[in-house]
Order: sequence, then structure tokens, then C-alpha cells
Amino acid sequence: MKEITRRELLASGAGLALLAAGRPTPAAAAPGKRTDIVDAHVHVWTPDTEKYPLAPGFSKKDFWFPSFTPEDLARHSRPQGVRRTNLIQMTWYGLDHSYILDIIAAQPENFVGTGIVPAVTDVSLARPDRTMVALARGGILAFRIRGKSTRPRLGDGPRWLDHEGYERMFQAAADHRLALSFLMSPPDLPELDRMCRRHPQTPVIIDHLCLIGRRGTFPEEEITALCAMAKHPAVMVKVGAFYALGAKKPPYLEQLPLIRRVVEAFGPERCMWESDCPLQALEPPNTFEAAVALIQDHADFLSESDKDQILVKTAENFFFNR
Repeated sequence: MKEITRRELLASGAGLALLAAGRPTPAAAAPGKRTDIVDAHVHVWTPDTEKYPLAPGFSKKDFWFPSFTPEDLARHSRPQGVRRTNLIQMTWYGLDHSYILDIIAAQPENFVGTGIVPAVTDVSLARPDRTMVALARGGILAFRIRGKSTRPRLGDGPRWLDHEGYERMFQAAADHRLALSFLMSPPDLPELDRMCRRHPQTPVIIDHLCLIGRRGTFPEEEITALCAMAKHPAVMVKVGAFYALGAKKPPYLEQLPLIRRVVEAFGPERCMWESDCPLQALEPPNTFEAAVALIQDHADFLSESDKDQILVKTAENFFFNR
């Protein structure tokens, strides 16, 4: 979701200084804060590239920040009451999930993961469905797919999911209660709708409110298209990445009408809160606290039970109560 120019800025000396200055001391949740939040979307990585090598073609220059380990995350998330987290595989590790697998193995009660398996390749690789099942044994319970609008061009037409590998992924996800997690924008929804009709039992997660608001506005036709996906009972939506939508700065109140529409369409039981850290925490003026506050304090159209569902139970029920 990052623009290259912003990555370059944050990798500069100014970015290093910002990271060093922005690391609060780990602490328990502040008095009055809840302590049970589940963050459905976080990126972590380590500067230790000897133990965890980068995929071919990547270097530390590609890192958004010098590092963002679970310890770095805890300094932002624990004071705001986060207890459990879904870790998203970083692109620069490629298909090697060792880093997040090791984190999950050390604290399976606190971490799960979302991995990457290729469905379309020009070389012979392991079948994606078999790889999904193997990774699930290590706590990787969702698998990210980029929409046609958010991935490199592959030369396919409007039926961009019309590949044997995607068919296998949808079926494996249904058979093993795994999720396919889509980084996509509204133009990609018709093809996902087609696949959800073919595979109604497959758990599907749409990341980042389908990127509605990424250009600063909230087009009605995009909101309508996203909300129409609620007709598929197995489709869920991640509510977050607020730093990247609308005005792109706290308190994000302009995003509340979109969130209200989505929650009304899907129900809180199919909406899960996400921070999309570290971008939410380390891109001033955005903060982790502000991302929690939008749902906990500002979304007055939500009941307390609705907030519990979105901040905790939806992600907890899918990722941890298995």
C-alpha cells in the first residue's frame, strides 16, 4: 500500500531518526483500556538477514523501516490493549515463512499468520493447496491474494481468478477452514463475486475496507459494490488501515460513514479491526492509539457489544477459536 517515494523517505536518515524517537517503552494497557483486542493485520520483520534471509532481488533498502519486530510492535499495541495478532508475511521474505512461523511457534496463544502461496507461476512449484495445508499446521491460517488492480500485470482478462491454482486455493480454504485474504480495490470485486458464488463455503477476507477512500474520497458506487459482497455469508471485511484512507490523518472521522455502511451490510460478526502496523504507528501524525480510538471512542453508532465483536471476537473466532 506504500508509494515508493514515501518508502524512500522513511528509509532515509530522517526516517531512522523518527523510528528511534518513536519507540515508547513497553507497558501494560493503560488504566481504563481494554486488554483483549485482536489486531487482524500487522507486518513484522527483523534486521537479522543471516538467520532470516531475504528473497532474491530484495535487500534491506526495501524495508519500510530498519526493523519492526514483535517487540517493536508491543511498544505500540500493548498500551492500547492488544492481546493477539495476525502477522502478514512480508513480500521481501518471498515464499519463506520462517520468520513468522518462528514467532507463532514461540507464542501460539498470541500470534497467527497470513501467508503467501503462488497460484499462477511460469515455473513448476508445489501445488498451492498442499502448501496452504502444510503452512496451516504452523499457524498460518490465511493466504493473501492481490487483486488485479493491486498486482503486477499478468496478461489475463476480467476473469483474473480463472486459473487452476486459484480454484485449488478456494477449495482448500473451504475444506480446511482457511481464509483467502484479498488486497484489492473495488474494480476487482466482480471477479471475486463470481468466485464466491462458485465456492460459497470458502472464508474470504477483504483487507483495508477494499481501499475505499484511498484517493481521499468515498465514491458511492464503490461503497455499494463492497456492501453487495455481504450477500456471501463467508465474506468478512478488515476495518482499518485508516492512515491510508480519506484525509489520512487522525481522528479519521470522515471514515465513519463508510464504516457504518460496511458494518450495517456485513454485521459486526463479519467485521474485524486491523491496525496495518507499522504504517499506522510510524507515519506521523498517525498513531496506533488513534486507530483503536476511531472504533472504541468515535463510532457512536456501534453498541458496546458491536465494538467487542469488531475489536475482538470476529478475528478471535476465526483465527484463534479453532
